[in-house]
Amino acid sequence: MADSIFTKIIKGEIPCHKIYEDNKTFAFLDIHPAQPGHVLVVPKNQTWWVWDLPDADYLALMKTVKKIGVKMRKVLSPRHIGVSVEGIGVPHVHVHLIPFTTQAEFHHLADQAAEPDHVALRAMANRLAF
Repeated sequence: MADSIFTKIIKGEIPCHKIYEDNKTFAFLDIHPAQPGHVLVVPKNQTWWVWDLPDADYLALMKTVKKIGVKMRKVLSPRHIGVSVEGIGVPHVHVHLIPFTTQAEFHHLADQAAEPDHVALRAMANRLAF
C-alpha cells in the first residue's frame, strides 16, 4: 500500500498542527474541523481497518484517544467529545475527537475545499499540545 497522507504527515513530509506523538501513535488537528479543536489520532502503523491493527497498536491508539480526550475536556470544557473511528477517505485508520454541544455541531461537515485557518489552528494546537 502506498503511503497515505497521514503516513506522510507522520514522516514530516506534509506539515501539520501536531498535538501529541509517541512511538505508536500521532495526533494532530484536522485542517477542516467539524468544530474548533477537532483532533485526528492515528496509529503510526498504516492500516486500513482498525480491526487489523495488532493488539498492541490498537491498545496504544485507544490509550492516546483517551489521553487527548482528557486534555480536551480540561482545556476546552466542551459539553461532549464525540469519537468516530474511520478508514474512510484515507486508507489509514483514524479516530476523530470532536468537541461539541449539539448533535448538529458533532455532525457538521466542514467545507473541504476551504482554505485552512492556520492562525486559528496554530493557536488551538498550542492549547492542546502535550
